[in-house]
Amino acid sequence: MGKSNQSFVTEFVLLGLSGYPELEAIYFVLVLCMSLVILLGNGVIIIVSVYDTHLHTPMYFFLSNLSFLDICYTSSSIPLFLSSFLTSKKTISFSGCGVQMFLSFAMGATECVLLSMMAFDCYVAICSPLRYPIIMNKSAYVSMAAGSWIAGGINSVLQTSLAMRLPFCGDNVINHFTCEILAVLKLACANISINIISMVVANMIFLVGPVLFVVVSYVFILSTILRIPSAEGRRKAFSTCSAHLTVVIIFYGTILFMYANPKTKDSSGADKEQVTDKIISLFYGVVTPMLNPLIYSLRNKDVKAAVKSILCQKHCSERM
Repeated sequence: MGKSNQSFVTEFVLLGLSGYPELEAIYFVLVLCMSLVILLGNGVIIIVSVYDTHLHTPMYFFLSNLSFLDICYTSSSIPLFLSSFLTSKKTISFSGCGVQMFLSFAMGATECVLLSMMAFDCYVAICSPLRYPIIMNKSAYVSMAAGSWIAGGINSVLQTSLAMRLPFCGDNVINHFTCEILAVLKLACANISINIISMVVANMIFLVGPVLFVVVSYVFILSTILRIPSAEGRRKAFSTCSAHLTVVIIFYGTILFMYANPKTKDSSGADKEQVTDKIISLFYGVVTPMLNPLIYSLRNKDVKAAVKSILCQKHCSERM
């Protein structure tokens, strides 16, 4: 009888920064500007990678996938960020929450695997340059990118389906900007041990595994670079992967800081800690995708040359 009288949740309330209205206007402007930079920067990377034949290489194929992934990831979260800052009604439907959770999980897991594939590309380019065209042939790097997307999608289907099948019959307030899975699971009125176990296994596969793979790859890369006799040769070799290494440090560093941060038991400290966690989550969801194209374009002469070439062609065609 008790269960039959329960009213099940049909929508969720996203708390965001509701307790800090003075911050909402500031963050609205910042997130809006950052979202425009994300769309513009990553869009330019995709366009030049497709249209410039000099960039039809494994590295730029992976980079265009990373840019498309960042656009998809931010498109699933930025609208919720902006609406939470702008409107007083901060609700999302049950199905909408599931879709947003699926997209965030899929893009996050895919990026973890994709960055490890890019590390392997750097490893082959520096440690086995003569065999690079054979190892990193078109079928190989296309399969590697496709496998990253498929693996991320399968993991997201599993995690989202396990979360959304739970009964939510009590509080429907999510203390976050988006439908972050840990914040959603706290609201379930059922045993979530299966969800926790599946997330731990998924983190080992999609987070710890790629991190170890990247670390091992760069150990071999650095040992190879240090054996190069000339300083100019070492500089050129390191510049090949410096942009990727920077992106990896920012991406994984933010994740590790977000989840390895010790929790306080003090109530006043807990409130401040929750706000800090939300801001870090905002950084992970918005700032990191914004920095990726800037890092690759500012540190890459090929991308700059491709952009200038496309702009020159457009200008010349307009004059004709």
